Amino acid sequence: MRWRLILYVVGLLTLFFGLTMAAPLAVSLLFRDGSGIPMLLSLAITVLFGASMSIGFRGAEIADIRQREGMAIVFFGWTAMGLFGALPFYIGCEGLPFTDAFFESVSGFTTTGASIFTNIENHVEGILFWRSYIQWLGGMGIIVLSLAVLPFLKIGGMQLYKAEVPSPVPDKLKPRIQETAVTLWKVYVLFTFLQILLLLAGGMNLYEAVCHTFTTMPTGGFSTKNASIAHYNNAYFDTVFILFMLMAGINFSLHYQMLKGKPLAIWRDAEGRFFLSFSLLLVLLVSWNIYGEIYHTIGDAIRYGAFQVVSILTTTGYATADYETWPAMSQLILFLCMFIGASAGSTGGGVKCLRIMLMFKYCARELFSLVHPRSITHIKISGKPISEEIIRSVMGFLALYIGLFAICVVILSGLGVDFVTSLAAVASCIGNVGPGFGLVGPAENYAVIPTLGKWLLIWCMLLGRLEIYTVIILLAPEFWRK
Repeated sequence: MRWRLILYVVGLLTLFFGLTMAAPLAVSLLFRDGSGIPMLLSLAITVLFGASMSIGFRGAEIADIRQREGMAIVFFGWTAMGLFGALPFYIGCEGLPFTDAFFESVSGFTTTGASIFTNIENHVEGILFWRSYIQWLGGMGIIVLSLAVLPFLKIGGMQLYKAEVPSPVPDKLKPRIQETAVTLWKVYVLFTFLQILLLLAGGMNLYEAVCHTFTTMPTGGFSTKNASIAHYNNAYFDTVFILFMLMAGINFSLHYQMLKGKPLAIWRDAEGRFFLSFSLLLVLLVSWNIYGEIYHTIGDAIRYGAFQVVSILTTTGYATADYETWPAMSQLILFLCMFIGASAGSTGGGVKCLRIMLMFKYCARELFSLVHPRSITHIKISGKPISEEIIRSVMGFLALYIGLFAICVVILSGLGVDFVTSLAAVASCIGNVGPGFGLVGPAENYAVIPTLGKWLLIWCMLLGRLEIYTVIILLAPEFWRK
């Protein structure tokens, strides 16, 4: 393991991240809300630290970053972003413990949306913009952004890209990884501008439109309002958010194909069809379940049912209703949505629809083999055979996901958190969803979780965002051996 190389690249990433703080600093100065000094101090500390590391370890060859080094760089890079991203909260929010500041920062970067702020609207505009901004950066990935704009990372960039976007079949849209990163960010920025314009057209002011768009496209869910999107009670806004949450939950390579003149690219893709069809099925089930008992018109039942299903399934975490008052069937569906998640290659979290599809096809093949033991069958997605290596990786991922979920629930319960809250908090954080049930429901927050529990959930959020392997591999002794 070449630690000089790892620390050099982490230093470069930290330096670059510090420079991106210029945008929220400008917002703080524009509003003159008192957050300018904390933001400036945070920028200076981050840039100084990043520059010191990159200068101190300069000379490291980055042209041949290996897989293990790529994983280490991504993990330590994301940890560094969380630590330095906590500075504006820690310096700018009087009396906020560092654990809470770090929790809010990691929740932002991992696009989880689990907040410890008990009264969001008490915080100034600069701090709330920072919450939204770090979700927007984390949605497409700070490493992918760095690959797009830092040309000296492009040679060894594939290992970094695979470590940050470890989907079953990572899409490489262009021959060069830097071109792929640029393309993904262009699509991401285009959809960002489009949603801002639609929210402005509905009457939302520019500041809130930008903040909410910055947390919709990364499926983050942070809002500038205590009641989340329910604050607006506006059917037009609900529709816009549902549309863009769905778009964010679809593989961005399919959006690229659609923009290149293939309007049916999403529907022709097996995972795209599965995600959209499954979303529609769950919307119909929940809407039917809450109609009559909770909402007395079919329009309201579909409006609120669709919003919550799409919000949780895409792991965005916005709320327009307190779904804990809904029937048990609807609550259970929403809880299961936390595990399923969106599509591979999207900004959503969870297990991902592609893995769910592969799991079902694997089970079907095993059942078929019991009846026809001499048959040789292959698992296919969109007509293409899937290698046994990928299938083993998916099965291993699912086993780790379930096992780590169970262990973390037991630990959190041992810290004094009740059973329902423990289940929901871990499921929500490892799935990068945000709101859960019990003490962390849509009308509550994570401030009640004990300090050690918050550190456990921080680890869960990183596990979910980097999709298990990149984080858990660091605990394997073999990883550190030469």
